[in-house]
Amino acid sequence: MSIETLSGQSEKAYALLKEDADKILKLIEVQMTNLTMPQCPLYEEVLDTQMFGLSREIDFAIRLNLVNEEEGKALLDQLEKQLTSLHEASMNRK
Repeated sequence: MSIETLSGQSEKAYALLKEDADKILKLIEVQMTNLTMPQCPLYEEVLDTQMFGLSREIDFAIRLNLVNEEEGKALLDQLEKQLTSLHEASMNRK
């Protein structure tokens, strides 16, 4: 496999992981805006499940050397920060 092909696959893998992270963020935005309180056990379980799934995807991509560890961890950290901000904004509205 050429370096160009590997680079293209790495970019695609990161883009797919970022897309999944964005889907989680959108799901939480909708949840916070329209549905239930953040303390709802179902909300917490859905969030935990989604975040766990994304972390496993990232670990898999890292193990395949499609995404470096720093990029993967940064993607999760960024999502967690966004979720914290969203949660705080939701709590301040109430």
